[in-house]
Amino acid sequence: MKLAKLPDRTPAKMSIVLAPSLAKRLREYADFYAETYGSREEVAELIPFMLAAFLDSDAAFKKMRIGSASSGSE
Repeated sequence: MKLAKLPDRTPAKMSIVLAPSLAKRLREYADFYAETYGSREEVAELIPFMLAAFLDSDAAFKKMRIGSASSGSE
């Protein structure tokens, strides 16, 4: 079979506590998103994509993960 086994796609729910100033900035970001794209998304819907983009753009984190994968510890 050419297709590899699909990865676990079960969502993981996490709860976090935010400083009021960060919560305000996230609401402002959601407003900016709505202005930019013409559709409103809830902050909770944007956060997973924001976190993924942040992690994908962190060169040091990527380098560490590549090193971990090549040493077999992932």
